[in-house]
Amino acid sequence: MKNIIVLCNWNSCRSQLAEAYLQFFWKEKFNVVSAWINPKWIHPLTIDVLKEDWIDFSNKKSKHINEFLDKKFDYIITVCDKAKENCPFFPWNWKRIHKSFKDPDSFKWNYDEKINFFRKIRDEIKNFSKEFVINN
Repeated sequence: MKNIIVLCNWNSCRSQLAEAYLQFFWKEKFNVVSAWINPKWIHPLTIDVLKEDWIDFSNKKSKHINEFLDKKFDYIITVCDKAKENCPFFPWNWKRIHKSFKDPDSFKWNYDEKINFFRKIRDEIKNFSKEFVINN
């Protein structure tokens, strides 16, 4: 089984979505976690848009990168530019993959506009995750 860590700025939206879909598409092949240096909380809309695909992330929490510095990962995936630029050093051989997605929580719209933007980013991350599973 290959180990993957997904890193993002706050570990509240994009990295959580990637963790969810990478596990969803092939949990027998990958063990996936997500984290970051400044973890916040999992955004409620992240949980809501995952529920629309029958994925329950309500019991998950945002995690600090220090929880995983002693673990060996086969892949480090960064899903925002800040995580790519500030990625901690991991002392083993790993493959680093970067794909930047817009932060769905960065816009202060009304609820309908915001949930629709979360869905858009969710779908982009879902497609990225499918391609990753197929190619790895």
